Amino acid sequence: MPEEVRFASVVGPDLAASIDLPEGPVRGWGIFVHGFTLGRNSPAASRVSKQLAREGIGMLRYDNLGIGDSDGDWGDGSFTVKVQDTIRAAEFMAQRGTPADLLVGHSWGGAAAIAAAAQAPGVRAVATIGAPSDPSHVERMYDAVVDRVLSEGQHEWFVGGRTLVLKRAFVHDVRQARLRECIRDLHRPLLVMHSPTDDTVDIADAGAIFREAQHPRSFISLEGADHLLTARGQAQRAAHIISAWARQYIDG
Repeated sequence: MPEEVRFASVVGPDLAASIDLPEGPVRGWGIFVHGFTLGRNSPAASRVSKQLAREGIGMLRYDNLGIGDSDGDWGDGSFTVKVQDTIRAAEFMAQRGTPADLLVGHSWGGAAAIAAAAQAPGVRAVATIGAPSDPSHVERMYDAVVDRVLSEGQHEWFVGGRTLVLKRAFVHDVRQARLRECIRDLHRPLLVMHSPTDDTVDIADAGAIFREAQHPRSFISLEGADHLLTARGQAQRAAHIISAWARQYIDG
């Protein structure tokens, strides 16, 4: 069973997190950064983290502000807050004596993992799954309400079976994100994974990230996978690849 913990968001409220403890000899520790409106128990976050733990890499996965069991209002978050909370997660892991060697980010969380890596204590390698090359990619998800958000300051947005409040500051923050600079300045090994049949984030985004990155960089095509890694065995397959790739960077 995972260890349930909480740590404070950069904006104050507590964030809920689960730590999947490593089985057998401990190879290292990592943090999984989930997608835009997903959560720590989404298929990609849960299954990838649990498989990495089976292979000796303990993983913390946390719910963003106002998502899942975390406190606060989702609308008070932003891409910047997500990045800073990932840094907070790394600080939490370091304080408990299990500094995170590895950041794994899925979808929008992949972009946040890249942006957070330089300031996250202990991080030596980064892996992304289905990440956009520009965080503003998510605007197409709420484009039906964005004009009202900008004119009124905020507006309710129904997504994933729940209602969230999208705020003007959130929209502006996402539009101002400069991920490509973070990719060029990463200075850490980067593994880019993407499915050629991903119909949420095009594989061209993976190519853009890979081209901007400095060596050592690696690219793996997740043939047959959907964006959310819900198909049987796909999340575990991604975890196997990350585990093998990370061996030369984090083991020992």
